[in-house]
Amino acid sequence: MRVYNFSAGPSMLPLPVLEKAASELVEYGDSGMSVMEMSHRSKPYEKIITGAEAALREVMNIPDNYKVLFLQGGASLQFASVPLNLGVNKKGDYIISGQFSNKAYQEGQKFVDAVAVASSKDKNFTYIPQIKREDIRTDADYLHICFNNTIYGTKYNYIPDTGDIPLVADMSSCILSEPVDVSKFGLIYAGAQKNVAPAGVTIVIVREDLIGNAREDTPAVMNYKLQADNGSMYNTPPCYPIYIAGLVFNWIKETGGLEAMKQRNIEKAAVLYDYLDNQNYYIAPVEKPYRSMMNVTFVTGDADLDAKFASEASEAGLKNVKGHRSVGGMRASIYNAMPKAGVEALVKFMEEFAKNNPKG
Repeated sequence: MRVYNFSAGPSMLPLPVLEKAASELVEYGDSGMSVMEMSHRSKPYEKIITGAEAALREVMNIPDNYKVLFLQGGASLQFASVPLNLGVNKKGDYIISGQFSNKAYQEGQKFVDAVAVASSKDKNFTYIPQIKREDIRTDADYLHICFNNTIYGTKYNYIPDTGDIPLVADMSSCILSEPVDVSKFGLIYAGAQKNVAPAGVTIVIVREDLIGNAREDTPAVMNYKLQADNGSMYNTPPCYPIYIAGLVFNWIKETGGLEAMKQRNIEKAAVLYDYLDNQNYYIAPVEKPYRSMMNVTFVTGDADLDAKFASEASEAGLKNVKGHRSVGGMRASIYNAMPKAGVEALVKFMEEFAKNNPKG
């Protein structure tokens, strides 16, 4: 029996995608083998990876002057890849809005003069810092942001005006959840395991004028130009996750594209946030303008009750609602594949739990 999986990643995938993959698991087409077995240099796989890129370009309306790369190492490897490839002046500006943007900042310090131009740490990352163009150094190579913060449940409600400074965004936990104007970013990257595919592939969308300037000591597999020139196949790519990603891109197309996806995500998030805003048992810490549609955080205010909630929710088929170990509480990750019925089931459980577990 399928459960409602609220995991922040790896997360649930669309059931039609899983069923399609299951039907092709043993033999893909008439190849006589599984995608997991075939050479990445073969004709069948060439069709898979080029088809995946074409579908992503269509879904996200990616301009022609951007390269699409399917890489490895997760978003964490991009924390180093960005300064190594874009750090011409060896200066990188960062906005710290949570754990992963801070990790990117710390990694950047190893390779460039990294400066935190703004931070929301003062309020435990419950909001997104607002900045102006003049807050960014005029000779910075880029401004790095984490567009959606998985752990704290916040999301940018604006795109920073960076002028001529390339804007770099980690979109690991919100990519494909709504339309985004790719042209406003110099580089977008996303680990696929939250909203796209199994863990193993990382999507990098980079403007062409930003590649070709990597430091000489940049490892080959991290060099954007080398990977672009080789069609993401400088080394063996994560073949099966790319295959699944392609199925997901096509599923998004078949279900109405990103505008339709955005409306479904707004409706799902509203079910949970409306409940949270009209009761007094649970606390939603994130300031309303910065609430994430993908990751909803809440607490009871009692650590023991929080633990009991997560345990009983799991027994009820609502899996992985325990908050990240660094913040505690609860977190419901309601990515694209989560049906509205799953959110409604969670709210019903929350109502019952509050009724059966009065706070002193």
